[in-house]
Amino acid sequence: MSDARDTLFRYLTMLQLIPRFPGRIATPVLKEKLAERGFKIDTRSLQRDLSQKLSTQFPIGCDDSQKPYRWYFDRDFQCQLPALDVPSALTLVLAEEYLKGLLPPVVVGQLSPHFTDARRLLDEMNANGLSQWARKVRAIPNGKALIPAEIDESTWQTISEALLEQKAVDVVYLSRSSETEKPFTLHPQGIVSRHSATYLLAHVNGFEDLRQFALHRIKQATLSQHPWQAQPDFDIDRYIQGGAFGYRQGPSDVTLEAEIAKPVAWLLQETPLSETQTIEALPDSNWYRLTAQVPDDQQTLWWLMGMGANVKVTAPATWREALKKSAEQVLAHYQDTTLSCETH
Repeated sequence: MSDARDTLFRYLTMLQLIPRFPGRIATPVLKEKLAERGFKIDTRSLQRDLSQKLSTQFPIGCDDSQKPYRWYFDRDFQCQLPALDVPSALTLVLAEEYLKGLLPPVVVGQLSPHFTDARRLLDEMNANGLSQWARKVRAIPNGKALIPAEIDESTWQTISEALLEQKAVDVVYLSRSSETEKPFTLHPQGIVSRHSATYLLAHVNGFEDLRQFALHRIKQATLSQHPWQAQPDFDIDRYIQGGAFGYRQGPSDVTLEAEIAKPVAWLLQETPLSETQTIEALPDSNWYRLTAQVPDDQQTLWWLMGMGANVKVTAPATWREALKKSAEQVLAHYQDTTLSCETH
């Protein structure tokens, strides 16, 4: 009975380790991952389990175009253990709506079987009216969301595999500065999704400085024969906090002081600008005084610009002058347009 139980658990673990197409897992990698989970099996027995037992009961395919063979589930294979409930289904629907505006389609597509299950469950709820969910659920982005940049499916598969399995990757990359395609061998250290683009953090073979590579500009990607090189002191949170993506202007936080209109005060009371924020009503006025410790970065400055006449910054002085100069330039643009229209 013990042997039968161990075999059952091994089968279940194998099924969990095999990805859906276009993902694939090589036989040696599957064997190694089973060993990490306490299941010892020789390669021949593993291949026999896959080809003669599991593949007869499940839609498991084999890519035998190269050795070692690689295994995968059919792209449309559905399996829910445990069964999906209604609250979870609604949560997945909202997640799909939200992620569509943040991540590339190929990335969201990795979760499409789960989203499909959620929609199917809700569509079948005729008795309690939940079949009308599609007319009742929306996720609206904060601000103007650009359409996420397209990423090739095979590129995403290769890059994510290289990152998680600590492998170097050979790419052909479209340089935005030179507008030419260049070959690189990269050593992935992390992936960051920001706004409508997703970036690979990696250093080029032979160099140590970390660079950002937009995944949608990677035209070709294959696993490299070069051994992967780690950056032992790399910490992705420290990297981001250092201003790598926020266009940080100074290493320290600054104290933002501003007078804000009532709608902005309501917004920031419900969704604060920082943990240290305070908002006080100004006497005999519909305006409020805002004080907050914020990063010295352009992201915050751009947010203040977006508030327009609803915010009057008093400190830091450099931000006040930057906002004033920006407003003057915008006004000058529209004055020039008015004069141009009048001359015609």
